[in-house]
Amino acid sequence: MHKAGDVVLGGLFQVHFFSVSPDLSFASEPQSTICQGFDVLGFRRAQTMAFAIDEINRNSNLLPNVTLGYSLYDNCAKLGIGFRAALLLASGQEKEIVSEETCVGAPPVLGIVGDSSSTRSIAIATVYGLYRVPMVSYFATCSCLSDRQKFPSFFRTIPSDAFQVRAMIQILNHFGWTWTGLLVSDDDYGLHAARSFQSDLVQSGGGCLAYLEVLPWGNDPSEFKRIVDVMKKSTARVVIVFAHESHMINLMEEVVRQNVTGLQWMASEAWTAATVLQTPQLMPYLGGTLGIAIRRGEIPGLREFLLQIRPDQHHNNSIGNSMVNQFWEHTFQCRFEPPPAGWMEAGGTLCTGQEDLEEVETELLDISDLRPEYNVYKAVYALAYALDDMLKCESGRGPFSGHSCDNLKRLEPWQLVYYLEKVNFTTPFGDQVAFDENGDVLPIYDIMNWLWLPDGRTEVQNVGEVKRSAFKGEELTIDENKIFWNHESKKPPRSVCSESCPPGTRIARKKGEPECCFDCIPCSEGKISNKTDSTECTSCPEDFWSSPQRDHCVLKKTEFLSYHEPLGICLTAVSLLGTCICAVVLGIFVYHRRTPIVRANNSELSFQLLLSLKLCFLCSLLFIGRPRLWTCQLRHAAFGISFVLCVSCILVKTMVVLAVFKASKPGGGASVKWFGAVQQRGTVIVLTSIQAAICTVWIVSASPAPHKNTQYQDDKIVYECVVGSTIGFAVLLGYIGSLAIISCLIAFMARNLPDSFNEAKLITFSMLIFCAVWVAFVPAYISSPGKYSDAVEVFAILASSFGLLVSLFGPKCYIILLRPERNTKKAIMGRGSRG
Repeated sequence: MHKAGDVVLGGLFQVHFFSVSPDLSFASEPQSTICQGFDVLGFRRAQTMAFAIDEINRNSNLLPNVTLGYSLYDNCAKLGIGFRAALLLASGQEKEIVSEETCVGAPPVLGIVGDSSSTRSIAIATVYGLYRVPMVSYFATCSCLSDRQKFPSFFRTIPSDAFQVRAMIQILNHFGWTWTGLLVSDDDYGLHAARSFQSDLVQSGGGCLAYLEVLPWGNDPSEFKRIVDVMKKSTARVVIVFAHESHMINLMEEVVRQNVTGLQWMASEAWTAATVLQTPQLMPYLGGTLGIAIRRGEIPGLREFLLQIRPDQHHNNSIGNSMVNQFWEHTFQCRFEPPPAGWMEAGGTLCTGQEDLEEVETELLDISDLRPEYNVYKAVYALAYALDDMLKCESGRGPFSGHSCDNLKRLEPWQLVYYLEKVNFTTPFGDQVAFDENGDVLPIYDIMNWLWLPDGRTEVQNVGEVKRSAFKGEELTIDENKIFWNHESKKPPRSVCSESCPPGTRIARKKGEPECCFDCIPCSEGKISNKTDSTECTSCPEDFWSSPQRDHCVLKKTEFLSYHEPLGICLTAVSLLGTCICAVVLGIFVYHRRTPIVRANNSELSFQLLLSLKLCFLCSLLFIGRPRLWTCQLRHAAFGISFVLCVSCILVKTMVVLAVFKASKPGGGASVKWFGAVQQRGTVIVLTSIQAAICTVWIVSASPAPHKNTQYQDDKIVYECVVGSTIGFAVLLGYIGSLAIISCLIAFMARNLPDSFNEAKLITFSMLIFCAVWVAFVPAYISSPGKYSDAVEVFAILASSFGLLVSLFGPKCYIILLRPERNTKKAIMGRGSRG
């Protein structure tokens, strides 16, 4: 289809679906008769280019005084035919256009619009790039065509597959589909899309491919059966297809045969609008399909232009109008003269050329969904605006050598490439058209949904868009309320290899499987994860522990011997009870201080001993409650000094008993002089002062201090007092033990003395109890965890204190209170005479 002009633009369109044994020789004239299966939509795209050129010619503001012409060829969906047509357009073999003014021949074609196929565009652009012939495709999406090293003069008004792939991945991420299958056609379009999809999917971290299958060309039943078997066995519910209508037709035949339902299909722009798939037989399977579609546009005046098509308009054209004639024959089911042999006999009619297009139902006039046509429209205008900018160049300010400009008489295709790279305009529909450094237009896609209506009809509705702008980057907009889901739940399906790991767990990859397939492992104690699909668990801070759900940290429980717990209450009560008993006994002794049993063996020591026992009972309270610095320092010092005071009183008391007995014998009076009241007090003070000095040195050099212990139990903080210096603590206990052992030995030596003077048996018994308690204390203290070590020490203090109190003062209180008749000097001495 041709039209003369000052400047001619070429076009390559698929007006037929296939060809039969075409003659591919370069010398031969392209013959449309070898093409079969008329494609009305392809013809409409060719007519859209013719309309755009006609509109430009009528526009006085664009290319004034310049008439554009066109030369359009049918590629018959074959690489060889399309390639031959492109070379004829570039070389000018099909017709030479001569300027009437100078008779100088200009390049026959300054640039071409096409091709629709990525494979054909790659082949043509490779050759065109050598000569810098501009080529603007309206339908070739292969991302490989963005390589400016290989294709320096290639441009396109359709986004590349790289953006289409990213748009698909954005939709997957939007609905949380991380486990998908991918089917691609066995050509440049499909294979490059597969590579881009795999690469971008890994970079986005948004999912994994359950399978990747290549759809064969032609009808290969065994291969399609194998592919559908893979789809059927897979757990992936979402299937993405980068392929052409013909592939989908063959694939769906096998899908229907095996009755594979419940899949969510995602269509590339190549078959999103394919009406041949929107049939009652296929919609139970393809209903709800989400697809990427070329941006829909509006072209005012196109329908009126199409209605003016008449085969006789170009009847006298020397090249012919076979494209229009074949459309006419296809639409009205007639034949032009001379008709094929047997046509009239078979009841066929002749075409008159006067038939009315509005009286027949044809896709040509349905301009409600112009998508590839809109890209054709933009491609023609891009070439026109670039040519306009080139012709407006002012001499001396041009972009070429010597700041030169070119004019209509000397136009070269490579010059137009420079201006195409800088073209920037807005269509009447409001879309900006500009090319980036790779020749790609600012991308924008519509998101379509196949709606299956109750009456069985199909409607492809727009549910969103995805676009990239210079300022906001890539944006995805989806109206989920409009989407038809072909599932029982009427909601988006779940398509994941493994369900998301909830907070409190972490992802554990399955060996040998994609990263989307994993197990959810609960976080170990002390660690948490507070996000979905955490790859690792994080440890809680020192004072915190993991909650039972392992999704947040909580303050650790604190543990110490408290006044509020039963054990602490009991020990406190016993301590106070012991203190009260000491006070009562002291009161009894004070009240009966003049009685013989109180005055025997130095009543002053007995009072000191009772006071020291009271201090022993009270010092146990320092071991109860939350440890503080002062309680840690005071508890062992008070304990050590109190017990040394107590044991030193017992030791002196024992020594006095032994000295008095020796003094009663002839020549033993001298021993009593060394154990007078002053010496007794001095001995007690000296022995106690030694312990006080030990405690002072210990506290000053390595003071006991409060400590948060997390070693006993990970989920608890045990507050305890560390002794600071183990040696200091050992010396303190050792000193008490030494005095106790000496007291026990001396008392044991005096156990058989006469009763009138003898407390030795009671002292021996009390010291045995004392030593037994503290010998048992050491291993119990070491092996007791946390607060129980304090409880053991308190128990040892109370037990030894009660042992001393009962053993030493129990018998005397018994006599004073219950047997007062024995609390006389005569009774005591009488017991002595009987002994």
